[in-house]
Amino acid sequence: MIIYGTALLALCHLLGIFLGDLLGQLMGVKTNVGGVGIAMLLLICARLYMQRRGWLPQMTERGVEYWGAMYIPVVVAMAAQQDVVAALRGGPVAVLAAIGSVIVCGAVISAINRMESPAAIAAAEADSMLSKEHRHA
Repeated sequence: MIIYGTALLALCHLLGIFLGDLLGQLMGVKTNVGGVGIAMLLLICARLYMQRRGWLPQMTERGVEYWGAMYIPVVVAMAAQQDVVAALRGGPVAVLAAIGSVIVCGAVISAINRMESPAAIAAAEADSMLSKEHRHA
């Protein structure tokens, strides 16, 4: 059932938040350190473990996949909002650093895309189309 996937996500989330808080305390900071990342890793490990043991019915796996896919964008959006608010309160240096990092990331992605040859891209797309046709046949 899909609800079991939701329960597994909730359990991983709570455990990740707890471990993130614990890690923050061990590091001497009063914040959660990596709780969301820990939760996602726990979800991935739990899913793989349950699949190997045959404990994960197809409907439960769909629930885990759905919420795992939804979890990342929502949390990233929440964290981005908090970062923007903190940056605006932190002064112009934080805002300039944020703008600079976006520009640098865009430039690096553009450079990586330009390094690939059009022939390699076309070959990868052709392979992808063949594998899709093979699966549907």
